[in-house]
Amino acid sequence: MTVCSEAEEPIFTGDTTSSPQIGRLMTLTYTVFDAAPGSLNKTSVVVSGETEALVVDAGFTRADGHRIVAEVLDSGKTLTRVVITAGDPDFYFGAEVIADAFPEATFSAPADVIEHIQHSYEGKLQAWAHLGANLPTRLVDIAELTETVLTVDDTQIEVRRGSDQLGDRAWYLFEPASRSLIGGVLLFEGLHVWTADSATPELRAEWVRVLETLEALAPAYVVAGHRVAGAPTDLTAITHTRDYLRFFEQTVTESATAEDAKAKLLAAYPDAGLVIAADLGTKVAKGEMTWG
Repeated sequence: MTVCSEAEEPIFTGDTTSSPQIGRLMTLTYTVFDAAPGSLNKTSVVVSGETEALVVDAGFTRADGHRIVAEVLDSGKTLTRVVITAGDPDFYFGAEVIADAFPEATFSAPADVIEHIQHSYEGKLQAWAHLGANLPTRLVDIAELTETVLTVDDTQIEVRRGSDQLGDRAWYLFEPASRSLIGGVLLFEGLHVWTADSATPELRAEWVRVLETLEALAPAYVVAGHRVAGAPTDLTAITHTRDYLRFFEQTVTESATAEDAKAKLLAAYPDAGLVIAADLGTKVAKGEMTWG
């Protein structure tokens, strides 16, 4: 656990691989739950103030949902809202567990995220059937998120969309007071970047442009939507994702096949997790398969 006082610049050090990562920034505390590789290294964040808590993304499995519930209970705060920032199942499959534990909490997401979830839910249940009892048994009610500013005990958190082109894969949260950024599906750290949903060079170039706008915010605290456990909370997530996308573009352009491109990615990022992203992403980019 790492702490900085309200008057200091945020400083994050120490071993966080065995417990949730906690950052004290201004009047809010950010507790990051790092899911296991089997849950695609998805992060969920409990943002808490003096009396209230907000959860960002609900986890991939029922077990992940229970762990998020435990973090909220340990905080001693009242959970007011769960915000889902993308329509992929690792962002919401754990929601029903949280809803059952906190029936008064509101679940909300941008309209295009809700549309994605409703359109793909049944298919995703089939695709991830091997999760068995860890699958959700129902889709919770998710209200359309129309606000551009959320509050946790009067501290404002902005809901931002980085690009119209990227659709529901462009949402992130930013707290101006402490320059804290929750990057959602836009950011990966210590992992191969999931490109299968960004099938064209144009979409990937737009993604890079959005990353440059995130870097221009000069955030002091950054949480990637997917990361290795306990990863740094500095600009690394932004630079890693951007550099990977640029190398990915060069690699798929120069490679004759997806297998060739994948081999180059694995050689360039030998320690990166989420290898399935390199496998599927190169196949989609080379036109050897479709996704979504």
